[in-house]
Amino acid sequence: MFEKIWTRHVVAEGPGGHVLLYVDRHLLHEGATAAFTRLARSGRRVRRPDLSFATADHYVRTAPGSPVPDDEIRIMVEGLGRHTVLQGITYFGVGDPRRGIVHVIGPEQGLTVPGITLVCGDSHTATHGAFGALAFGIGSSEVEHVMVTQTLWQKRPRTMRITVDGRLAPGVDAKDVILAIIAKIGAGGGVGHAIEYAGSGIRAMSMDERMTVCNMSIEGGARAGMIAPDDTTFAYVEGRPLAPRGAAWRQALAFWKTLPSDPGAVFDREVALAAGEIAPTVTWGTSPQDALPITARVPDPADVGETGRRESMVRALAYMGLRPGTPLAEIAVNRVFIGSCTNSRLDDLRAAARVAKGRRAVVPAWVVPGSGLIKRAAEQEGLDQIFLEAGFEWRESGCSMCVGMNGETAREGERVASTSNRNFEGRQGKGARTHLMSPAMAAAAAVTGRLTDVRTLRT
Repeated sequence: MFEKIWTRHVVAEGPGGHVLLYVDRHLLHEGATAAFTRLARSGRRVRRPDLSFATADHYVRTAPGSPVPDDEIRIMVEGLGRHTVLQGITYFGVGDPRRGIVHVIGPEQGLTVPGITLVCGDSHTATHGAFGALAFGIGSSEVEHVMVTQTLWQKRPRTMRITVDGRLAPGVDAKDVILAIIAKIGAGGGVGHAIEYAGSGIRAMSMDERMTVCNMSIEGGARAGMIAPDDTTFAYVEGRPLAPRGAAWRQALAFWKTLPSDPGAVFDREVALAAGEIAPTVTWGTSPQDALPITARVPDPADVGETGRRESMVRALAYMGLRPGTPLAEIAVNRVFIGSCTNSRLDDLRAAARVAKGRRAVVPAWVVPGSGLIKRAAEQEGLDQIFLEAGFEWRESGCSMCVGMNGETAREGERVASTSNRNFEGRQGKGARTHLMSPAMAAAAAVTGRLTDVRTLRT
């Protein structure tokens, strides 16, 4: 599948194995304001404004009515709105009910479809690979290059197939799957590769779940993560506001069905997991690879022979304030965050609400929908009332506490049960300690005040 999409988009061959790739979709957020400013200074125009789409998500606060954190952020967000108007780019801005996290609204609006190349100045662009697209994050100078040329120089990655066969046990979901994968291959296991996720366990997932898996491909070091399109994909895309319609839909569908990898396709690396062996999973350290089943204990660095890994574990445990041998299910938390481009879609909110219903949060807990439309749909189902009655805070859409650059952070030393994608030092605030987990597991932590095996709670 990767080779089919890659070959179709090569414009020119370059030195050192690099090729010039044509870009079908360019998604933008307020971090692109600097590139727009450079473009304006040079007097250049965006080559294909009809293929570029922007939203404000990283720096926009999610507490209803909260002010912009500072003038620099205000100028950045306002600048994005101004530049998109000048360049003729569709902008889902502040006040637009469709606004939300860029990797949520792309699929939601039908911008993300099989077979395309899609880039964004954000590391979690691999999310869109769930549709059978080649999607990856790019840097600021590359953003400007795509703006001007609608192309990008890239070196062809190797290919890896990760197969998850079997049925997931009750209480286990897509976040547990990707954390288990990263724990197995390591944070650098996918470096230089485009990953295709396959197997019956993947095919059984909804599109929301598939996006969760692909979203965290970068945390395993991969350039991109992809899942072959199938009837589940087509049903999700059909009827979306900007998806093909009529004869264009029929033509697109015929092409999309040719994309899955051929039988006997050879990959540079193969990895296999049994779905039935995956348990609810949480992280204990400061890398997504530091993940274990909730039934495990904090590992002991002394048990690790490799010096570099042992030293990184010692540092991680010191930062996290944890002792080897502590049962993960006995670790108390101070705060819960349910949201991010990994886990803020409707399926995620439903899963968290099933746990929260009839219970009461014993620590501060935020629920941040991935877009205004998801927020509205959740409210139509009454999910907001379930959360509010359980003492959770129901907020507006945005990146919020996931990224810690908008004033919405945890305090130093606070331990956060989070559905986000990174548990790096300081990711959710200076000195904040992050444990990654699924929405259901995060809701379980909120109502118990500790890391909790959601399977022990009757839902």
